[in-house]
Amino acid sequence: MHHWHQSSSLSSVQLLLVLLFAIAVPYFLRQSYHITISNNNEIMSGGRSKILLLGDSLTQLGWDGWAGQLAHVYQRRADVVNRGMAGYTTRWFLQYADNSTSDVWTQNSNSVKLVTIFFGANDSSDIKMNPRHHVPLDEFKSNIEQLIGKCRDHYGKDVAIIIVAAPPVVHEQRLAYQKERYGDKATGELERTLETSERYAQAALDVAEKYKLPSVHLWKLMQDENGWESFFYDGLHFTAKGNKFVTQAILDEIKNTYPKLAVHADPLTGQLANSASACENFLHDGPYHDEIDHENDMKAFKEYNNKKQKLG
Repeated sequence: MHHWHQSSSLSSVQLLLVLLFAIAVPYFLRQSYHITISNNNEIMSGGRSKILLLGDSLTQLGWDGWAGQLAHVYQRRADVVNRGMAGYTTRWFLQYADNSTSDVWTQNSNSVKLVTIFFGANDSSDIKMNPRHHVPLDEFKSNIEQLIGKCRDHYGKDVAIIIVAAPPVVHEQRLAYQKERYGDKATGELERTLETSERYAQAALDVAEKYKLPSVHLWKLMQDENGWESFFYDGLHFTAKGNKFVTQAILDEIKNTYPKLAVHADPLTGQLANSASACENFLHDGPYHDEIDHENDMKAFKEYNNKKQKLG
């Protein structure tokens, strides 16, 4: 009886282990499956290259202008991530970007290939007329340097960076806008001026030179054009014409300084993403349709994957 009882006890333990095993294995398999899918999704989400735009309202509002036009140029090659924050100074943007709720520094580290840093329109506000936006010139330069450093820390020391200097200010338009918005409460004094915007534009250029980075001198380039005032609708923000000018200025700088990131359109049709277009370091996403043999479609995808792996 004693031996039978011991044997029965062992059988109960074994049965319990079998039951636990039967419950645990499917659970861990499901968990492993979800982890695998999650990792694959992360890889896929970071698979397409990205162009990251950092700035104030001149960048945020660019979705209807230069940022959207940049996305059009890089269609199927790179996703434009617009992190322009209207009304922000470099001081506020650094606080925002470093906040745990922000994704400025948490894009896939291998996918961000190009960053634009475009500030100065708010930082250059007059300290008396607009103290909440004014950032001292030395701090402004330091903040731009910090942004450069953080871009390199998070997206690699070789990430392409372009510094875009603040544009000029149209005094008459600013005063007219002030009157329209505030009516009798308008001060009739400028909170931003052509002179102060020049100092902050030059400061941005100085930082770019210090770090051997390319820059777009909007303050000068725009004023070199006849009727440059038409680039703005309120003396500060871009019209459609102004946005088109900014787009071309940035594309020209990419072509001059980062030629391997420049897109070359199909010379026949002007299309930016077909088999006759080209961009050395921004590989198009997936093989083009005319590269796929309908009787052996996997061949084109295999060849494309090999090309993407070689590009890294």
